Amino acid sequence: MPVISRFLGIIIAMYWDDHSPAHFHAKYSGYEITVEILTGIVEGKFPKRALRHVLEWYELHKDELMEDWELCQRNENPKPIEPLE
Repeated sequence: MPVISRFLGIIIAMYWDDHSPAHFHAKYSGYEITVEILTGIVEGKFPKRALRHVLEWYELHKDELMEDWELCQRNENPKPIEPLE
């Protein structure tokens, strides 16, 4: 599971050759969600404040996330994405 970003205790990752639709995983303090890259649909449970941070970061990096998704589908290493500051 390649980690593509870390910020505020949140870990953002993708799995190689993961199932569609394109998505990423976010983990925080025992919680985990998936976020669809094209739609922003969230599955799972996350604290509200941490979720707001993930969604803010997601809005800033949609294009980079799609590029990383495509790399992971080819079993290549994704590129790191700047953390939320």
